[in-house]
Amino acid sequence: MTIALSPSVIAPETGRDGDFAGSIIAGLREPQKRIESKWLYDAHGSHLFDRITELDEYYPTRTETGILRQRAVELRRFIREGTALVELGSGSSTKTRLLLDALPELETYVPVDISESHLRSAADRLSRDYRNLCVHPLVGDFTDEIVLPPQLQEAPKILFFPGSTIGNFTVQGATGLLTSLRGMRNVTAFVIGVDLVKSAKTLIRAYDDAEGVTADFNLNLLTRINRELGAHFELSAFHHEARWNAGRSRIEMHLVSRCAQRAHILGEQFLFSEAETIHTENSHKFTVERFAGLAADTGWHSDPMWTDPDGLFGVAVLTPGTPSQPAD
Repeated sequence: MTIALSPSVIAPETGRDGDFAGSIIAGLREPQKRIESKWLYDAHGSHLFDRITELDEYYPTRTETGILRQRAVELRRFIREGTALVELGSGSSTKTRLLLDALPELETYVPVDISESHLRSAADRLSRDYRNLCVHPLVGDFTDEIVLPPQLQEAPKILFFPGSTIGNFTVQGATGLLTSLRGMRNVTAFVIGVDLVKSAKTLIRAYDDAEGVTADFNLNLLTRINRELGAHFELSAFHHEARWNAGRSRIEMHLVSRCAQRAHILGEQFLFSEAETIHTENSHKFTVERFAGLAADTGWHSDPMWTDPDGLFGVAVLTPGTPSQPAD
């Protein structure tokens, strides 16, 4: 359920209901224990991720920022009277400012994020800095139906999905999300960050930094489960590991058990053998051609992708099209 949030209204804390508990229990029951990556982003997790984006090893943020700084003005051709910018997984809305500065014609900004506290503070800052912009934050999971304020449902929209968050989804999940968003009314463009295939060494360094910030980000999941579900995970009994899965073209984040142990959550016991893992995140990497194919299959037309000179990262500009037909 997506809840409208104004700067003066405190929405229920995401994850304090049965969705968080049910998701954690179901994931840990699987043969390959897993936790959905969206639960990484409580208030502290969101703060840690902001730190990750500033690390030397983490190339995606600065590379995507450079691309947007250079090319965002080209999005003016998609502006119509009353156009709203809708950002999925907005976080601190840092890259948003590049679009707002390049596109002063935008009248409304709708950030959508699962972390209520992070969303509220980012919306407050933008409201102060862009006095002529109407900011309508929505707290919720953007993989569910996005319920916009009534006055915006028929407005022209530019969707913004930076950070290559699309890579966190399975192929089926990414297909489902793009297909669902294709059904949103009056979308003039969909601007989406895409991390590109590169050397495994570069990728591992980006997801296992020397300072250990990404490790803290991953381990914070266990802290959150302890706090919100009354569990007693011993953080020192797990360590963070980033793995490159070449067959699936993705980086995987795991929490690896250092020893045989057990954990109790809401009256249920979970056993861990030494070296057993909890799979916490995927980050799929694309070629330009593969992403264009995914877009076409889900009803989007892809303009030539914007990339940096080194081909590390891309920004795709999609427009509504007709889903491609599979070959006979």
